[in-house]
Amino acid sequence: MKVIILGNAGAGKSTLAKKLIARQPAARLSLDEVAFEGGTERRPLQGSVDAVRRWISQQDSWIIEGCYADILEPVLANADELIFLNPGVDACLSHCRSRPWEPEKFSSRQEQDENLDNLL
Repeated sequence: MKVIILGNAGAGKSTLAKKLIARQPAARLSLDEVAFEGGTERRPLQGSVDAVRRWISQQDSWIIEGCYADILEPVLANADELIFLNPGVDACLSHCRSRPWEPEKFSSRQEQDENLDNLL
């Protein structure tokens, strides 16, 4: 399995990735991990693309999920499937507001909540 899941914040990308991995184990990469350099500052695009390419080269089966089409476009040829999630603006906003704390992205719930405006 080599799948890219693309969609806006709150579209359900992580939820779908976890469901797919439960059925068929695979490595998972959230593009947030390669898109930023400390905080909310975007990393140079080529650095992000190179990081994804390195990660792909180390995996047999994988899912990449994110909303950064500029990072995904150069690696699309590596995927067997592209899934685009578009549940609508209202659903995305609602999901963003009610998402649980993501300790892999934020050191505290408060830090995550302080970033909510950027997400929305």
